[in-house]
This record gives sequence, structure tokens and C-alpha cells, in this order.
Amino acid sequence: MQRFDFTWEFPLPRVHTGMLLGNGRMGAMIWGGGNVLKITLGRGDWWDHRGGKQWTDAMNWPDIRRLLEAHDEAGIRAIFAEKGVGGATRATIVPVGRFELRLPVDAAIIRGRLDRHAGVITIDVDRQGTIHTIAMELTMDAPLLRVSLSRGVGEITIKPLPAYETAGDKLAKREIAVPTMISEPDGVVGFVQSLPDDPPLTAVAIKRGSDVWISTELDDTGAALQRVRKSDDTAFKASRRWWSDYWSRCPKLTLPNPKLQFLYDYGMYKFAGLTCPLGVAAGLQGPWIEDYTTPPWSGDYHFNINVQMCYTPAYAGNQLDHLRPLFDLIGSWMPLLREHARKFMGIDDGLMLPHAVDDRCKVIGSFWTGTIDHGCTAWVGKMMHDYWSFGGADDAWAKDVLYPFLHGAMRVYEEMLDREGDLLVLPVSVSPEYRGAEMNAWGRNASFQLACIHYLCEKLIDLSARFGQTERPIWREILAKLPRACVQKLVGKDRIFLWENTPLEESHRHHSHLAGITPFDVIDPNAPEWQEIVKHSVTQWIAEGMGHWSGWCIPWAVQLHTRAGNAGMAEMLLEMWQRVFTNEGHGTLHDCEIDGLTLMGAGASSRGSNWNEIMQMDAGMGVVTAITDLVCYAQRGVYHFFKGRPKSWPAASFEGVRTEGGFLASGSWKNGETSITITATRDGTFKYADPKSADVKSVTLKAGEKSKLL
Repeated sequence: MQRFDFTWEFPLPRVHTGMLLGNGRMGAMIWGGGNVLKITLGRGDWWDHRGGKQWTDAMNWPDIRRLLEAHDEAGIRAIFAEKGVGGATRATIVPVGRFELRLPVDAAIIRGRLDRHAGVITIDVDRQGTIHTIAMELTMDAPLLRVSLSRGVGEITIKPLPAYETAGDKLAKREIAVPTMISEPDGVVGFVQSLPDDPPLTAVAIKRGSDVWISTELDDTGAALQRVRKSDDTAFKASRRWWSDYWSRCPKLTLPNPKLQFLYDYGMYKFAGLTCPLGVAAGLQGPWIEDYTTPPWSGDYHFNINVQMCYTPAYAGNQLDHLRPLFDLIGSWMPLLREHARKFMGIDDGLMLPHAVDDRCKVIGSFWTGTIDHGCTAWVGKMMHDYWSFGGADDAWAKDVLYPFLHGAMRVYEEMLDREGDLLVLPVSVSPEYRGAEMNAWGRNASFQLACIHYLCEKLIDLSARFGQTERPIWREILAKLPRACVQKLVGKDRIFLWENTPLEESHRHHSHLAGITPFDVIDPNAPEWQEIVKHSVTQWIAEGMGHWSGWCIPWAVQLHTRAGNAGMAEMLLEMWQRVFTNEGHGTLHDCEIDGLTLMGAGASSRGSNWNEIMQMDAGMGVVTAITDLVCYAQRGVYHFFKGRPKSWPAASFEGVRTEGGFLASGSWKNGETSITITATRDGTFKYADPKSADVKSVTLKAGEKSKLL
């Protein structure tokens, strides 16, 4: 018997209010109303690669430092200027378009229901008081969507609408030609959209019996036609097994807050469609690309938090294989990353990843601070280290892939450091997007970069000992002579600054000066030497408020509040995020949907019903991880259980949360009593804090062994 987890009431009036199906490569957003069911298709791998820029010899550290110290704005702008090609100043993912299913005039779409465990959407259609259904399912290993119509739905017509009909002005400016429409004698309809320098995309649909089959294909019209003409139920058998396996690995959280329960459960469903390992690496929107415009920020790969946040559920969520497409993509860029480091710093053994790139690692935008933000490289290194630490790869991968990546990232930082007496300093550094790309958007010893450096040093020292590699002496020197954060006094209190002489002086969407607490975990907020500093830093952060926050700021803030002991605030922020940073279809928004909370998206009340929503997947995925943190998180290698539990909760439990070291943890809290059990997936030692005494304890287990901790 099919079970339905969640319900959407129609009409769903905009693309990003739609119900989602995805396989990591192709996505479908199901929306509309009345007697018209709209299926907007997207591809996460269809790019117009023109525009953008490769790293140039002019983008080198000595010249950039000299120009910044001389306040030579014209010189800086000239180095990072974009160069357009045929109306395209930067690469972008291209919108596909949609198919509209026109139902009989006496039919009305009333609701949609999601069976998240099977990846099936069922649409309820009312015809003269009788409910009929339309079931929709996407294969996980091919770009194929089946729409199954119950007999009572009646005759339908299929109307293809290429994105050129709704976003033609944007595409024409890029000198993209009008698409060619398809109408075959056997009923196949669709279109072929060509691009100037990249493969075309074919989108086709056909009604066969009681099913409508829809497919897209790059550079092979024949394959798309054959797929919709020949496919049958066997195409979905492997997909159903895939969904069963996915949910069998997925941790189960039982929370007394139904809003948070929904955000977690639906979030893990969306994570499957966003990052399916049979697809491609997920960018800002994954495969869910709107059809009325080109996607904001090109739908690209932003590595100064956004890609990282999209993938955070992979770790505690026990879906480590979902990271492989991303790591494979980055692996294909390695020659470019080495070339970037060579041009930037003049070294042959470094790696450097810009903050915004297309799928060929071409720089998107002229944002100079982002391009030289080396924390992007370090943060990807952390993703890779966590992948190995949580149990996604063996030691051979760590030695051959992880260690060289961390080493290459660190080599660039080593060359950026100056010596001043007995200390080391980072003379030119940025904190992600703080002050934008202005000439004062940099300073000495940015706390974000210091956290990255210390993280790399700690992990490299550990891995060197494990794999018999020779430590570079500077790593331990850095730990001794370079601060973990830029700490200075403000109103008589030591606080973490953005960089020297620059405290947090305004609300800002990146909480990067606090990144040493999380995600980089080089500062323990409960350690005696940090306790007061963190307390006053968090106070300053709270005082500056949320006036410039975007949607993805919230889950990071929740994680900080959890670690600062503000459990009630963590819960409230999650509830608020759902209220103001998701739309009526649960689409996750970059901008606030109401006025008065933040200036990010100001003017929401005057936009009307057709405003262009900026949807990104990062915040929704970050929320999944932030919710998991409420019941289980690590600080400096020590796990804390239910420390983020609000006082109002009567009980809570979790089952199968993956942890560092490759353990699976399950636990419950009720009536003040905590019960925790862990199972080892490999040999290792698990450290945890006793919830009553706060004493750190440990247990060593062999692979397959289980231990009841509390």
C-alpha cells in the first residue's frame, strides 16, 4: 500500500513553488493549477560555457598585494575584469523549458502528494466530484520521467514550451538561436535548443497508452526519441531499489517539533534528488532550473559556503557516496588548480580554487575578493577529509588524493605568510564577501583564513604521522606563532575580529569570522582560554542582528547558537527560516519573503504574484545538518548528545547518525535520561562528553562491534 508523507495544495502558481523530482542530473518541478499541469525541466549539466575567464598571469600575489596596499582600484579592477563572448560575459547553466499537460476543461488539479520513500508524486484531479490520479516518477539513472494517468483523467494534450518562449530576451542577448520544434507522426512533441559552442539539448514527450513519457538528452536527439518511444516499467525497477537503499541508510530523527521534523524529512528527500551519485555535481540549484530566466549566479559552483552547505547532509546523513560526483569533478580540475597556484604564487606544488566557477573551473564574475579567497580551497579540503574520516574512503584514497590536496592548499598559504619578529602574519586576507569587492575589503590576519590555516596544519600533521610522510617544519611553527583567530579588544572585551582593527561592525550574511568554531572546529568555545572570547564575540554578533542575512545564513547561525548553548534560539531560527525563507511550495529562498526582517530581498510586499524568486538549495540542506546538530554534534573530536535540545522538548531520539571515525550512533532523551549506543563500521576510538558531568570519555571498538555508552 502506497503511503504519502507530505501534501501540497494546488494551485502552485510559480515554478519554484513546484513539487520536486530529481536524479542529480535532470530535475522536474511540478506546478500549475486549474486544468493545466506544468512540468518544468532542468538539467544540472547543460552549460553555455562562453564568457568567464581563465586565471591569468596578471592575477599574481605580488602584484595584487602591491595594488591593494597602494589603494590602486583601477589596477585591481583591470586584473579581474570579465571578458564577454557573443553577448555572454560569463558562463551559465541554460534553462530548458517545460511541458504542459492540458486536462479536460471539467478537470481541476486539487492537490499533490509525495511518497518520499519511493520518489513518487501523485496528483489528485477532481472531475465532477470524482477524484482521479496522475502518478509521476523519475528514473535515477537516466533523464526519463513517466506520468501515469488513471482512466478517469480523460484525454489530455501535451504542449511543449521551450525556455525561449519565457526567457527569450535573456537567451537572445547571449546570441542563442530560436529552438527547432519537434512534432512527429507518432505523437512525439518537443524541441531542440542549440547553443553557439556547446551541445544542443533535446526535450521530447509522447503519450503511449495511459502514460506520458518525457525525456531530455544532450547532443543526441535520437537517444531522447528512442527513450520515450521504447521505455517501459523495467526502466524504474533499479530506481525503486535505489530509493529503498537510500532510506535504509538514512538516519531517523524523532523530534517533538513537527516543523523541524518536516524540514529534516523533506530535506533528506530533496538531498537525494540534488546529489544522486548517478548524476553530476550539484551547483547552487542542482537540476532544478527555472524556465523564465537564466539562473541567478549562473547556477554555478560557489565554494565560499554554498556548495559545501549543499553537501553537508552527506556526512551525518550517512550518504557519503553522494560526494563522489563533486570530488570527481574537482579531480578533473587538478591541472587547472595547480596552474592557478603557479600563476598566483609562483610555486609548482600548490593548489588554488576560486570561489565561483563553472563546471570547467572557469572563473565566473569579476569579484576579486572571492577569486583570491583561498579559504575556498581549504573548505573543499575539509569536505574531503570529512569524507574519509566519516568512512567514505579507505586509507589508500586518503594517502593518494586527500593528503596531496591538503598539502597543495597549504603550500599557497605558506607562501602568503610574512614573518614579523617571532610571529607569523597573513598580511593580505579577506573574509568572504565582507565589504564586497571594495578596496577596503581586506586586512591582516582575517579570522576566517586563520581558521582555515590551522585546520590544514592540524590535519596534515595527523595524516603525516599516519602515512609516514615528512612534516613540513612550518606547520608546527604556524600552530605556535600564528593566531587561531584575530582577537582584539572592543569596549574593553576581547572579541574575534574580521581582521586586524575591524570588528564585526554591521550585520553580515557570512559568519566567517566565527568559522573557527564551526565549521573548521579549531576553537573550542568551552575551553578556558576561549570561553570568554567566544561569549563576547557571539554577543557582538547577536547585537549586529540579522538585517543583512540571506536564507543560507540561518542554518550556519543555528549551528553557532547550538555550540554557544543557545538551544532555544537555535530552534526558533529554524522555525523562522521555514516561515520567511521558504515559499508556499516549500521552495528554499535566498531572499526573505516578507519585509521587516532583513534587507536581503527588501520590498517583498510589493512584488506581486509574478516576482522572480531566487531559489538555492544550500539553505535547505544546511537546515538538515543544523537540525541533526541539535541531537548530535562534535567539537574538537568530542561528540555531544542532545546539547542543542531546547528545554521545552519532552523527548527526542535519533537512529543511525554517522559520526567521525566511521561510527553509527543512536540515542534517546526522555525525562532527563540519555541513552546512547554506537556501532563501529571500522576499527577506531569514539570520544564523547558525559551529558551530566561533561567529562570526556572514550571507547575503542573493532569493526562491527557495538557499545552502549549511556
